[in-house]
Amino acid sequence: MMEGKTLATEEKLEHSSLTVEKFAYDNHIVRLFVIASVVFGIVGMSVGLMAAIQLFYPAANLGLPFTSFGRIRPLHTNAVIFAFVGNAMFAGVYYSMQRLLKARMFSDFLSYFNFWGWQAIILAAAITLPLGYTTSHEYAELEWPIDIAIALVWVAFGVNMIGTILKRRERHLYVAIWFYIATFVTVAILHIFNSIQLPISIFKSYYVFAGVQDALVQWWYGHNAVAFFLTTPFLGLMYYYLPKAANRPVFSYKLSIIHFWSLIFIYIWAGPHHLLYTALPDWAQSLGTVFSIMLIAPSWGGMLNGLLTLRGAWDRVREDPILKFMVVAVTAYGMSTFEGPMLSLKNVNWISHYTDWTIAHVHIGGLGWNGFLIFGIFYWLVPKMWGTQLHSVKLANTHFWLGTLGMIFYALPLYVAGFTQSLMWKQFTPDGFLVYSNFLQTVTQILPMYMLRAVGGALYLAGVFVMVYNLMKTAYAGKFIRNEEAEAPALQKNYVGKPNEGWHHRLERRAVMMTVLVFIAVATGGIIEIIPTMLVKSNVPSIASVQPYTPLELEGRDLYIREGCVGCHSQMVRPFRDETERYGEYSKAGEFVYDHPFLWGSKRTGPDLHREGHSKNRRSDSWHYFHMLEPQQMSPGSIMPPYPWLLESSFDAEALKDKISAMRTLGVPYPEGYENQVAEEVKKQGEAIVQRLKEEAKVKTSADKEIVAMIAYLQRLGTDIEVKAEGEETTNTPE
Repeated sequence: MMEGKTLATEEKLEHSSLTVEKFAYDNHIVRLFVIASVVFGIVGMSVGLMAAIQLFYPAANLGLPFTSFGRIRPLHTNAVIFAFVGNAMFAGVYYSMQRLLKARMFSDFLSYFNFWGWQAIILAAAITLPLGYTTSHEYAELEWPIDIAIALVWVAFGVNMIGTILKRRERHLYVAIWFYIATFVTVAILHIFNSIQLPISIFKSYYVFAGVQDALVQWWYGHNAVAFFLTTPFLGLMYYYLPKAANRPVFSYKLSIIHFWSLIFIYIWAGPHHLLYTALPDWAQSLGTVFSIMLIAPSWGGMLNGLLTLRGAWDRVREDPILKFMVVAVTAYGMSTFEGPMLSLKNVNWISHYTDWTIAHVHIGGLGWNGFLIFGIFYWLVPKMWGTQLHSVKLANTHFWLGTLGMIFYALPLYVAGFTQSLMWKQFTPDGFLVYSNFLQTVTQILPMYMLRAVGGALYLAGVFVMVYNLMKTAYAGKFIRNEEAEAPALQKNYVGKPNEGWHHRLERRAVMMTVLVFIAVATGGIIEIIPTMLVKSNVPSIASVQPYTPLELEGRDLYIREGCVGCHSQMVRPFRDETERYGEYSKAGEFVYDHPFLWGSKRTGPDLHREGHSKNRRSDSWHYFHMLEPQQMSPGSIMPPYPWLLESSFDAEALKDKISAMRTLGVPYPEGYENQVAEEVKKQGEAIVQRLKEEAKVKTSADKEIVAMIAYLQRLGTDIEVKAEGEETTNTPE
């Protein structure tokens, strides 16, 4: 620390001999992002509350396609992650970066392009997701034109950031800037690689990767979207706003260095821990587990650096709601980053995966780390930009306790629900039979927990409304400072450094070099995990009986994706006794080679469907028909929403030609010219289903209805490995 003080003193003397330049910080762009964050936060949380209510009161689905759980769940996650948290991130970055670099943003045009472009993307998501335009990749559900827009806006943000760094008046880059650089570089890599799709139309595409490979790419992205969109930028914000609010220096500069470099290098490897016990190769699963455990050290190093910054200021924490929010946020970060590695241990994951335990874990991070840090920042930021004092400390404290109670009522019931689910799934009688062979028994048991979760969400949202009122009153009491005047000496050109300057100080003067090193650090893990899975054939052993979907089954699969069924149903039977007893043969890597995208899922609100069409589990076509029409009639107590529009709407058979052609381009072995036989094949398979519906339940429908395609797909699942009595493997291949 003495070395840092000496350097700072020498630089002050150097600056005193330079010409002082006057400029102005742009607060207007910060205000826009703050407003957008608050507005979309209310929208996203309200949609989340609606989804929570639907899980114990199915009538809240309203019987409409665009308000059904499967469609609004991705709307909730995208609105909260990219609209609420994303806009808050931009607000915090634009405010802090200008002051840390002593420079206005590089380009006002890029700043406002960033803002309006991001809001246009959010609006596009809010329209397309309820309409069913989705790729099904978790946290990346938006279709390809929106993905391109995201890339363009993100690059504009990055250019603006790098440009500001290059024109800065502060030689050394403060730790917050390191995390901002890592965020820009890594999110760009993740988004671009995960968005490699083959467009079919403006609203439809297929991922280039399939099955196991697609799953690895998705969770490499999905885990690191949490790491580098919800974590690293907020660590940067923590390093700026927590010391500002506490009026204390960061506890340890050296710990910051260790925290930063170890975190960004290790985090990128951990994605496969989302796929333990699946068809992913064991070596990739093991790598994910090892690096997940290693993550505890840098994560807790950052948490301790934040909390120890408050040394000597704990008396203020009891009185200052801003510090209360920040302390709980950092503590929630520590809890989440301990629990996450624990969940990556196979003996723990065996219990937690596909249950509500994971949902509780995610929301401790989302509500606690991201939400509370954002609230603390906004309470600190708004009075500064309006040149006044916070309207009401009492209201801010009220918000704090509403939010805290909301988190408790949200998370604790879901932990109980998760433990209950897993234990009920795995319980056997002394005679070796499943105690709860009917999956629905495990659902109805936890409905009270779902009700308490909704209470928690309502409390948390109520706190946000209190904040909105408090901040609006604060703004009305002051006068907005659109362009905040500032001055600083220009940097001396050709500066070569001081004799006693540390290695990291030298690196901080070389922003381009630091950016390159960040790229190398974050790209290494992805390359080592993903490339072998793509190129080494033994990672995905082939199965001769696995054949492409028929055109009607492919259409049904696309409808399954459109309705968001993957949000409640997995398609991955793991090699556990309880799962093979309940569902059938465990899933093999070679069964998914034609699945663009993969549909393994991450949560079982309903049973696994990978063996749904297998002879052991096969239900009649009429059962599926009425189950889609009135789920509670076929399964009393079910919380599944009805899908009456599937019975009424017809699919576009003509579009199937382009889909088959696209699949062939992706390597699916449809015969050349097969798309010309699509109409005939669809009619033949569809009329067979229509005839069975008529015979089984006197149902009258036509072969072009969406329900027919959905039934075809569900009845196909799990049949590729089914073996006939005489030993002949059955197939469903187009001739």
